[in-house]
Amino acid sequence: MPQAVHLELEVPDELARIRLPAGVQHRLTQLLDQQDAGKPLTDEERHEAEGLVDLAELLSVLRARAERLGGLAA
Repeated sequence: MPQAVHLELEVPDELARIRLPAGVQHRLTQLLDQQDAGKPLTDEERHEAEGLVDLAELLSVLRARAERLGGLAA
């Protein structure tokens, strides 16, 4: 049976400005561009890209939450 857990956390203002580091963003862009160009990713590259996309999505959710709670706008 699914269960929900609700956490209440203090969100620092700086969280609204958090981004992937430039090198990590560059690597993700390379992998996605490679895939878009029709060149298949290796299993390792695919796992890397999936992990980076998951991280980018998590940071986006945290930024949105911080902005909604009054953090600094990006």
